[in-house]
Amino acid sequence: MKINTICYKQIDEFCKRNNFSGVVLAKQKNENFIESAYGYLNRSEEIANQINTRFGIASGCKLFTAIAVCQLVEKGLLTFNTRLKDCLNIEFPNFDESITIHQLLTHTSGIPDYFDEEVMDDFEELWKENPMYLIRELKDFLPLFKNENMMFTPGDRFHYNNAGFILLGLIVEKKSGKSFTNYVIDNIFKPCKMEGSGYFSLDCLPKNTALGYIDNEENGTWRTNIYSLPVKGGSDGGAFVTAPDIMKLWDGLLNHILLSKETTDLLLMPLAHAEDEEYYGYGIWISKRENEIFKYHVMGYDPGVSFASSYYPGPDITLVIPSNQSYGPHDITDVFEEYM
Repeated sequence: MKINTICYKQIDEFCKRNNFSGVVLAKQKNENFIESAYGYLNRSEEIANQINTRFGIASGCKLFTAIAVCQLVEKGLLTFNTRLKDCLNIEFPNFDESITIHQLLTHTSGIPDYFDEEVMDDFEELWKENPMYLIRELKDFLPLFKNENMMFTPGDRFHYNNAGFILLGLIVEKKSGKSFTNYVIDNIFKPCKMEGSGYFSLDCLPKNTALGYIDNEENGTWRTNIYSLPVKGGSDGGAFVTAPDIMKLWDGLLNHILLSKETTDLLLMPLAHAEDEEYYGYGIWISKRENEIFKYHVMGYDPGVSFASSYYPGPDITLVIPSNQSYGPHDITDVFEEYM
Protein backbone atom coordinates (compact mmCIF):
# COMPACT_ATOMS: atom_id res chain seq x y z
CA MET A 1 0.00 0.00 0.00
CA LYS A 2 1.15 3.57 -0.70
CA ILE A 3 0.36 6.60 1.40
CA ASN A 4 -0.93 9.33 -0.91
CA THR A 5 -0.55 13.06 -0.56
CA ILE A 6 -3.82 13.34 1.43
CA CYS A 7 -2.09 11.91 4.52
CA TYR A 8 0.79 14.36 4.27
CA LYS A 9 -1.53 17.33 3.75
CA GLN A 10 -3.73 16.40 6.70
CA ILE A 11 -0.73 16.05 9.00
CA ASP A 12 0.84 19.26 7.75
CA GLU A 13 -2.41 21.18 8.30
CA PHE A 14 -2.83 19.61 11.76
CA CYS A 15 0.72 20.54 12.80
CA LYS A 16 0.37 24.14 11.64
CA ARG A 17 -3.11 24.56 13.14
CA ASN A 18 -1.95 23.26 16.53
CA ASN A 19 1.43 25.06 16.57
CA PHE A 20 3.29 21.77 16.77
CA SER A 21 7.01 22.02 17.50
CA GLY A 22 9.09 19.08 16.37
CA VAL A 23 9.64 16.72 13.45
CA VAL A 24 7.42 14.28 11.60
CA LEU A 25 9.30 11.64 9.64
CA ALA A 26 7.66 8.65 7.94
CA LYS A 27 8.86 6.06 5.47
CA GLN A 28 7.49 3.00 3.71
CA LYS A 29 10.15 0.38 3.09
CA ASN A 30 13.17 2.60 2.25
CA GLU A 31 11.37 5.64 0.91
CA ASN A 32 10.55 8.71 3.02
CA PHE A 33 7.12 10.14 2.22
CA ILE A 34 6.82 12.63 5.10
CA GLU A 35 9.82 14.70 6.17
CA SER A 36 8.75 17.91 7.94
CA ALA A 37 10.01 20.11 10.76
CA TYR A 38 7.95 22.67 12.68
CA GLY A 39 8.50 25.30 15.36
CA TYR A 40 11.66 26.45 17.07
CA LEU A 41 14.48 24.62 18.81
CA ASN A 42 15.16 27.96 20.56
CA ARG A 43 12.16 30.27 20.86
CA SER A 44 14.08 33.23 22.24
CA GLU A 45 16.40 33.32 19.25
CA GLU A 46 13.73 32.01 16.82
CA ILE A 47 16.04 29.22 15.62
CA ALA A 48 13.93 26.76 13.65
CA ASN A 49 13.80 23.00 14.20
CA GLN A 50 15.39 20.98 11.39
CA ILE A 51 14.95 17.35 10.37
CA ASN A 52 18.25 16.51 12.08
CA THR A 53 17.62 18.53 15.27
CA ARG A 54 18.26 16.61 18.48
CA PHE A 55 15.25 16.12 20.77
CA GLY A 56 14.84 14.63 24.21
CA ILE A 57 12.64 11.52 24.05
CA ALA A 58 12.00 10.78 27.75
CA SER A 59 10.88 7.14 28.21
CA GLY A 60 11.13 6.52 24.48
CA CYS A 61 14.62 5.20 25.12
CA LYS A 62 13.61 2.41 27.50
CA LEU A 63 13.98 0.31 24.35
CA PHE A 64 17.72 1.08 24.43
CA THR A 65 17.91 -0.37 27.92
CA ALA A 66 16.02 -3.49 26.92
CA ILE A 67 18.31 -4.04 23.92
CA ALA A 68 21.37 -3.59 26.15
CA VAL A 69 20.10 -6.22 28.61
CA CYS A 70 19.27 -8.61 25.77
CA GLN A 71 22.81 -8.22 24.43
CA LEU A 72 24.20 -9.19 27.83
CA VAL A 73 21.93 -12.25 27.83
CA GLU A 74 23.28 -13.22 24.41
CA LYS A 75 26.81 -12.91 25.79
CA GLY A 76 25.94 -15.30 28.61
CA LEU A 77 26.36 -12.70 31.36
CA LEU A 78 22.69 -12.90 32.40
CA THR A 79 19.52 -14.84 31.75
CA PHE A 80 16.00 -13.44 31.74
CA ASN A 81 15.34 -15.56 34.83
CA THR A 82 18.35 -14.20 36.74
CA ARG A 83 17.19 -12.65 40.01
CA LEU A 84 17.77 -9.01 40.89
CA LYS A 85 19.31 -10.05 44.22
CA ASP A 86 22.02 -11.96 42.36
CA CYS A 87 22.98 -9.00 40.15
CA LEU A 88 23.57 -6.02 42.43
CA ASN A 89 25.34 -5.58 45.76
CA ILE A 90 22.71 -3.13 46.95
CA GLU A 91 20.38 -3.57 49.90
CA PHE A 92 16.67 -3.50 49.07
CA PRO A 93 15.27 -4.31 52.54
CA ASN A 94 11.63 -4.59 51.50
CA PHE A 95 11.96 -6.10 48.03
CA ASP A 96 10.79 -9.60 47.18
CA GLU A 97 13.85 -11.80 46.61
CA SER A 98 12.27 -13.58 43.65
CA ILE A 99 12.27 -10.53 41.30
CA THR A 100 13.75 -11.43 37.91
CA ILE A 101 15.24 -9.59 34.93
CA HIS A 102 12.19 -10.61 32.88
CA GLN A 103 9.85 -8.97 35.39
CA LEU A 104 11.87 -5.75 35.45
CA LEU A 105 11.84 -5.61 31.64
CA THR A 106 8.07 -6.15 31.41
CA HIS A 107 6.99 -3.86 34.29
CA THR A 108 5.65 -6.83 36.26
CA SER A 109 8.18 -6.81 39.13
CA GLY A 110 5.97 -5.01 41.68
CA ILE A 111 8.83 -2.90 43.04
CA PRO A 112 8.06 0.64 44.26
CA ASP A 113 8.53 3.38 41.67
CA TYR A 114 10.14 6.75 42.28
CA PHE A 115 7.54 8.28 39.94
CA ASP A 116 4.30 6.31 39.78
CA GLU A 117 2.46 7.68 36.75
CA GLU A 118 -0.85 6.20 37.93
CA VAL A 119 -0.66 8.16 41.20
CA MET A 120 1.44 11.27 40.52
CA ASP A 121 0.47 13.87 37.92
CA ASP A 122 3.40 16.26 38.02
CA PHE A 123 6.97 15.00 37.43
CA GLU A 124 8.27 18.36 38.64
CA GLU A 125 6.97 17.66 42.16
CA LEU A 126 9.79 15.12 42.63
CA TRP A 127 12.49 17.76 42.63
CA LYS A 128 11.16 19.93 45.46
CA GLU A 129 12.76 17.64 48.03
CA ASN A 130 15.35 16.05 45.73
CA PRO A 131 17.12 18.75 43.69
CA MET A 132 17.27 17.73 40.03
CA TYR A 133 20.78 19.13 39.67
CA LEU A 134 22.06 16.35 41.94
CA ILE A 135 20.62 13.57 39.72
CA ARG A 136 23.47 12.86 37.30
CA GLU A 137 24.07 9.10 37.63
CA LEU A 138 21.81 6.06 37.98
CA LYS A 139 22.81 5.49 41.60
CA ASP A 140 21.49 8.95 42.45
CA PHE A 141 17.93 7.65 41.92
CA LEU A 142 18.24 4.84 44.49
CA PRO A 143 17.36 6.88 47.62
CA LEU A 144 14.02 7.73 45.97
CA PHE A 145 12.73 4.14 46.10
CA LYS A 146 15.11 1.47 47.43
CA ASN A 147 13.72 1.45 50.97
CA GLU A 148 10.03 1.53 50.01
CA ASN A 149 7.59 -1.38 50.13
CA MET A 150 6.59 -3.61 47.23
CA MET A 151 3.42 -2.65 45.33
CA PHE A 152 2.43 -6.24 44.54
CA THR A 153 3.81 -9.78 44.27
CA PRO A 154 6.25 -10.15 41.36
CA GLY A 155 4.54 -11.39 38.21
CA ASP A 156 1.00 -10.60 39.37
CA ARG A 157 0.27 -7.86 36.84
CA PHE A 158 1.59 -5.08 34.61
CA HIS A 159 2.29 -1.70 36.22
CA TYR A 160 4.47 0.76 34.32
CA ASN A 161 7.59 1.32 36.38
CA ASN A 162 10.51 3.72 35.89
CA ALA A 163 12.53 2.46 38.86
CA GLY A 164 12.71 -1.01 37.35
CA PHE A 165 14.60 0.42 34.38
CA ILE A 166 16.97 2.29 36.69
CA LEU A 167 17.86 -1.10 38.19
CA LEU A 168 18.30 -2.62 34.74
CA GLY A 169 20.72 0.18 33.89
CA LEU A 170 22.71 -0.51 37.04
CA ILE A 171 22.85 -4.18 36.06
CA VAL A 172 24.17 -3.21 32.61
CA GLU A 173 26.88 -1.16 34.31
CA LYS A 174 27.80 -4.00 36.69
CA LYS A 175 27.94 -6.70 34.02
CA SER A 176 29.61 -4.65 31.27
CA GLY A 177 32.07 -2.64 33.35
CA LYS A 178 30.99 0.54 31.54
CA SER A 179 28.76 3.43 32.46
CA PHE A 180 25.27 2.83 31.11
CA THR A 181 25.40 5.74 28.68
CA ASN A 182 28.79 4.68 27.29
CA TYR A 183 27.53 1.14 26.86
CA VAL A 184 24.53 2.32 24.84
CA ILE A 185 26.66 4.62 22.69
CA ASP A 186 29.21 1.87 21.95
CA ASN A 187 26.82 -1.06 21.48
CA ILE A 188 23.63 0.50 20.08
CA PHE A 189 24.23 3.98 18.67
CA LYS A 190 27.52 3.20 16.90
CA PRO A 191 26.42 -0.08 15.23
CA CYS A 192 23.31 1.72 13.94
CA LYS A 193 25.33 4.80 12.89
CA MET A 194 23.18 7.03 15.12
CA GLU A 195 25.74 9.82 14.96
CA GLY A 196 23.43 12.62 16.14
CA SER A 197 22.27 10.92 19.34
CA GLY A 198 23.62 10.85 22.88
CA TYR A 199 23.01 11.41 26.58
CA PHE A 200 23.65 15.10 27.15
CA SER A 201 23.42 17.17 30.33
CA LEU A 202 20.69 19.81 30.28
CA ASP A 203 23.25 22.38 31.41
CA CYS A 204 25.65 21.51 28.56
CA LEU A 205 23.65 20.76 25.41
CA PRO A 206 25.43 20.54 22.02
CA LYS A 207 24.44 22.66 19.05
CA ASN A 208 21.26 21.88 17.12
CA THR A 209 19.56 20.50 20.25
CA ALA A 210 15.98 21.57 20.95
CA LEU A 211 15.25 23.16 24.31
CA GLY A 212 12.15 21.68 25.95
CA TYR A 213 9.30 24.15 26.47
CA ILE A 214 6.49 24.09 29.03
CA ASP A 215 3.55 26.20 27.90
CA ASN A 216 1.13 27.97 30.21
CA GLU A 217 -2.02 28.04 28.12
CA GLU A 218 -3.87 30.27 30.59
CA ASN A 219 -1.75 33.35 29.98
CA GLY A 220 0.27 32.42 26.90
CA THR A 221 3.64 32.30 28.66
CA TRP A 222 6.28 29.59 28.50
CA ARG A 223 9.47 28.44 30.21
CA THR A 224 12.16 25.88 29.47
CA ASN A 225 12.26 22.54 31.30
CA ILE A 226 15.80 22.86 32.66
CA TYR A 227 14.49 22.89 36.27
CA SER A 228 11.95 20.13 35.64
CA LEU A 229 14.11 17.09 34.79
CA PRO A 230 17.21 15.30 36.07
CA VAL A 231 20.33 16.94 34.68
CA LYS A 232 21.28 13.89 32.62
CA GLY A 233 19.21 11.02 31.28
CA GLY A 234 19.87 7.34 31.84
CA SER A 235 18.31 3.91 31.59
CA ASP A 236 14.72 4.95 32.31
CA GLY A 237 14.73 7.83 29.83
CA GLY A 238 16.28 11.13 28.81
CA ALA A 239 18.44 10.48 25.75
CA PHE A 240 18.59 13.04 22.94
CA VAL A 241 18.11 11.74 19.40
CA THR A 242 17.36 12.89 15.88
CA ALA A 243 14.37 11.55 13.98
CA PRO A 244 16.59 10.02 11.25
CA ASP A 245 18.58 8.24 13.98
CA ILE A 246 15.42 6.61 15.33
CA MET A 247 14.75 5.35 11.79
CA LYS A 248 18.23 3.80 11.91
CA LEU A 249 17.45 2.24 15.28
CA TRP A 250 14.32 0.53 13.89
CA ASP A 251 16.37 -0.72 10.95
CA GLY A 252 19.10 -2.01 13.26
CA LEU A 253 16.59 -3.82 15.44
CA LEU A 254 14.43 -5.31 12.69
CA ASN A 255 17.40 -6.33 10.52
CA HIS A 256 19.13 -8.08 13.46
CA ILE A 257 22.15 -5.79 13.58
CA LEU A 258 21.73 -5.35 17.34
CA LEU A 259 20.38 -8.76 18.37
CA SER A 260 19.94 -12.21 16.88
CA LYS A 261 16.64 -13.02 15.21
CA GLU A 262 15.67 -15.29 18.10
CA THR A 263 16.27 -12.60 20.73
CA THR A 264 14.66 -9.90 18.58
CA ASP A 265 11.53 -12.05 18.21
CA LEU A 266 11.40 -12.43 21.99
CA LEU A 267 11.84 -8.68 22.57
CA LEU A 268 8.93 -8.04 20.19
CA MET A 269 6.66 -10.68 21.72
CA PRO A 270 3.56 -9.55 23.70
CA LEU A 271 4.87 -10.69 27.09
CA ALA A 272 2.67 -8.63 29.43
CA HIS A 273 -0.91 -7.45 28.99
CA ALA A 274 -1.33 -3.76 29.85
CA GLU A 275 -4.97 -3.05 28.97
CA ASP A 276 -7.46 -3.68 26.18
CA GLU A 277 -5.37 -4.46 23.07
CA GLU A 278 -2.16 -2.97 24.46
CA TYR A 279 0.73 -5.28 25.39
CA TYR A 280 4.36 -4.89 26.37
CA GLY A 281 7.42 -6.82 25.22
CA TYR A 282 10.92 -5.96 26.38
CA GLY A 283 11.09 -2.15 26.42
CA ILE A 284 8.46 -1.82 23.69
CA TRP A 285 4.69 -1.42 23.41
CA ILE A 286 2.69 -3.70 21.12
CA SER A 287 -0.78 -2.79 19.85
CA LYS A 288 -3.16 -5.39 18.45
CA ARG A 289 -6.26 -5.02 16.31
CA GLU A 290 -8.62 -7.96 15.89
CA ASN A 291 -5.99 -10.13 17.60
CA GLU A 292 -3.31 -9.27 15.03
CA ILE A 293 -0.28 -7.09 15.74
CA PHE A 294 -1.05 -3.63 14.33
CA LYS A 295 2.11 -1.83 15.46
CA TYR A 296 5.19 -1.86 17.67
CA HIS A 297 5.79 1.49 19.31
CA VAL A 298 7.73 3.50 21.86
CA MET A 299 6.72 6.77 23.47
CA GLY A 300 7.86 9.25 26.06
CA TYR A 301 6.50 12.21 28.00
CA ASP A 302 8.28 14.62 30.34
CA PRO A 303 7.66 18.30 31.07
CA GLY A 304 8.61 19.99 27.80
CA VAL A 305 9.21 16.68 26.00
CA SER A 306 6.96 14.31 24.04
CA PHE A 307 7.80 11.54 21.63
CA ALA A 308 6.17 8.74 19.67
CA SER A 309 7.55 6.30 17.15
CA SER A 310 5.82 3.33 15.56
CA TYR A 311 6.57 0.49 13.20
CA TYR A 312 3.58 -0.96 11.31
CA PRO A 313 4.61 -4.44 10.10
CA GLY A 314 1.68 -4.89 7.68
CA PRO A 315 2.45 -2.02 5.28
CA ASP A 316 6.12 -1.84 6.42
CA ILE A 317 5.79 1.78 7.55
CA THR A 318 7.90 3.55 10.19
CA LEU A 319 6.82 6.79 11.85
CA VAL A 320 8.96 9.02 14.09
CA ILE A 321 7.66 12.13 15.90
CA PRO A 322 9.89 13.89 18.47
CA SER A 323 8.76 17.20 19.99
CA ASN A 324 10.13 19.84 22.34
CA GLN A 325 6.67 20.45 23.82
CA SER A 326 4.67 18.41 26.33
CA TYR A 327 2.09 17.38 23.72
CA GLY A 328 1.63 16.64 20.03
CA PRO A 329 3.06 13.29 18.87
CA HIS A 330 0.17 11.16 20.15
CA ASP A 331 -2.42 13.31 18.34
CA ILE A 332 -0.36 13.35 15.14
CA THR A 333 -0.07 9.56 15.31
CA ASP A 334 -3.87 9.36 15.51
CA VAL A 335 -4.20 11.55 12.40
CA PHE A 336 -1.61 9.45 10.58
CA GLU A 337 -3.36 6.19 11.43
CA GLU A 338 -6.72 7.56 10.35
CA TYR A 339 -5.43 8.27 6.86
CA MET A 340 -3.08 5.29 6.70
